This record gives sequence, structure tokens and C-alpha cells, in this order.
Amino acid sequence: MADLIALSTRVIDGGSSEGVGPLNRINHELSALADDVAMVEAFSHSIVFKTNDGLVVFDTSGAAGGTRVVEAIRGWSKERFNTLVYTHGHIDHVGGCGAFLADAAAAKTPRPHVAGHENVARRFDRYDLTNGYNLTINARQFRGFGRRGYAIGGEEGKFLPAASAKPDIAYRDSLTLSVGGLDFDLHHAKGETDDHTWAWIPSHKAICAGDFFIWNFPNAGNPQKVQRYPVEWAAAMRTMAAQGAELFLPAHGLPIAGAERIRRVLIEVAETLEHLVGATLAYMNEGAKLNDIIHSVKVAPEILERPYLKPLYDEPEFVVRNVWRMYGGWYDGNPAHLKPAQDQVLGAELAKLAGGARALTGRALEIMTAGGDLRLACHLIEFAVSAAPDDAEVHAARAEIYQKRRDSETSLMAKGIFGYASGESLAKAGIEDPHKR
Repeated sequence: MADLIALSTRVIDGGSSEGVGPLNRINHELSALADDVAMVEAFSHSIVFKTNDGLVVFDTSGAAGGTRVVEAIRGWSKERFNTLVYTHGHIDHVGGCGAFLADAAAAKTPRPHVAGHENVARRFDRYDLTNGYNLTINARQFRGFGRRGYAIGGEEGKFLPAASAKPDIAYRDSLTLSVGGLDFDLHHAKGETDDHTWAWIPSHKAICAGDFFIWNFPNAGNPQKVQRYPVEWAAAMRTMAAQGAELFLPAHGLPIAGAERIRRVLIEVAETLEHLVGATLAYMNEGAKLNDIIHSVKVAPEILERPYLKPLYDEPEFVVRNVWRMYGGWYDGNPAHLKPAQDQVLGAELAKLAGGARALTGRALEIMTAGGDLRLACHLIEFAVSAAPDDAEVHAARAEIYQKRRDSETSLMAKGIFGYASGESLAKAGIEDPHKR
């Protein structure tokens, strides 16, 4: 019990990191956190509450880890699974549902109820519509991280596992679940998703927060996913901070204990999101273009050094883009981008002006080698490969530049996309990709 709480206290109060990020807490081990409360560390965690009528479990982890999560719980309690609560419909939270249902079937106990926001079912339908796209972006996002991306694990060619049941208990704004003498107050708020639930468990003075808090900079800008909601996210953090919780249970990272400590970290996350939103809107209201805004709006470096605000998954620049998308649409203020030329046509014209695709390639490599602006080098190599899409030498250079770019980034999202681009060009150049899973 004390180990995880003691670690999070030491990290928050002392400022050290000690490997607390989400990708460092995947061990499928169960820790008792309080009387009748436990956490199985996985991707994502499952939070378990004992009641007088079986177990209530928040999140089922991913498909590849669901069975191990159930096994860990069974080492702590043999009571039946009464209710599974989805904090939201991402597959690392719902993908393990089949393992829980299989456990109930094997034990010949009633099938667990599944509770969640009403938008979870709509999300599942959307996943079916965009199955191929989601498989593609997950391969890109987790490129180079081996099985640490195993939250995507499941059926071959299927993004959402078929055994992930839609909620049979769905709610819109709030709902109190009473199970075996224990109340769970479910609250909807937009944040990382539009179907997110956070829960207040009064008798334990505990909050189950899902992905509102992930021991990283908030996932409020993801460049490959649907709209995130930083305004509503910040408001939800303030609401949770005012609850007076003594135990805070996120779905990634460490649990946190102590009302003042919990309040402090939640308010800091809220203030950071509010700053990004406010600064972006101020520039938008002045008529600034998106490109100018993303190079102008920053978060103070000392804030990003907080152990729970490091930009190791998402990052502020991506949140700025999401604020623009929410309030400004897709037009970025550059009229040439409204109805642009094809990339191949533009690349060919610029290569002609520069003296050929390899001239552009040489300049891109020169910038990279001199420690120059990698953003600029990436633009140049993209023009080069658009002009000469079958040139192995150009692709070899592109692979080198994007691998360098990947290694210079902090966020997993940026690393994944740049690394994937490197891998694409390694394949085109006939070079083995050492990072391919």
C-alpha cells in the first residue's frame, strides 16, 4: 500500500521523476492502496473497489493486458465482478473487457454490468467506421517503442476488440451507482475525449480520474486524433480539486494522497491549459496566422519540469493547434494553403529552381549536419522527396534527417510521427529499419 503512495509523495514534494511516467508503470502488479481499494498497474491501470456485492472496476486495460490484469485481481479477491466502469472509450481502457467477461463466464457468475458515458457507444461505432485509419495512426504513434505500444494489441486487423462491450448503464451528465453499499458518483466532463467520466467515491474520499491526469503534459493536442477540449479539461480539474479528495487515482502513473497535494497538482494542470487557451485566443483575436501563433505561445520551462507536466507524450504546441481547430476551423491564415498545389507539383517546381531534388537534399543534410534548424531541414527534404519519390539517395537522406528529428523531440507523439517518416524512407531506400517492431 505505502510504496506507490510514498513514491508519488516523494516525487511531487521533492520534484524528482523516478520513472513515474505512464510507460514506466506497466507491470500488471496489484497494490492495495486503502481498505478495499487496489490498483493494477497496466496500460491503462484498473482501479478495483470491494463492495458487499462484488467488485467494481474502473477500466479494463488493453486487450493484450486484460487477462494479466484479471489474474492480478484474482490474487487479491475471488469475489465476482459486479460492474466495470469505463472512464472513456479509448482501447487501452476498454480493450481488456473481454478478459473480465470471460472470467465471469468461467466462474458461472452473472455477466458484469458495464457503465460509461453515453458517448462511449458512439465512439465504438466511429472506431468501426475508421478501423483502418486507427490501425495506421497507432502504428505511427508507437513506432520504435516495441511492445510498449501494446495497448493497441488485440485481434489482427481489428482496432477495437469485438469483446469490448458497449455500456449497458449509460448516463449523460451525472449518475450515482450504488453497488453493495458503496456509492460511486459518476461525472461527465470533456477533456481528452467527449465521453470522459471521473468518479467521486465519498466513503473513500477518492477520485478515479481516468486520463484527466496522466503524469505527463495533458493529452490535449494529439495531432492524429479527434478534437480535444482544453477549456473543459481545465474546468474539470478545478472541479476535482475542490472536491477535497484524500486519494486520487489516475489511470496512468501513480496514485496521489493528501488533499492539499492533490489540489495543488490539479490546479497547476488547469492553469497550464488555461494559459495556452487564453494566449492562443488572444493572438487569434488580433488576426494572427496559425503559423505565427504556434511559434509564439509557450509554456514556461520551469512548469514543464514538473514531474507531472513534462511534455513526454503530448506537448504545448499541439494544444495550440487544437485550440485553433476548435475556434478557428482548418484554414490557417495562409491563402496559399486554402486550395494548395499538389505536394509533388510544388516539390518539382522548387527542385527545378534549386537545381534538382538532390540539391535540395544536400542543403537539408547541410543544415542537419551543422546543427541548424531541423524544422527547416524537414521542409526541404519533403520538397526533395516529392520531386523525386523513387530516388533511393533522397530517401536515405530523408530517413537520416527524420531520425535526427525524432531523437531531438521530447513527446512520444512527435517521436512516433518523425520516426515513422524515417522508417518509410528506409523502406524506399532498401535499408533495414532497426526500429521496426
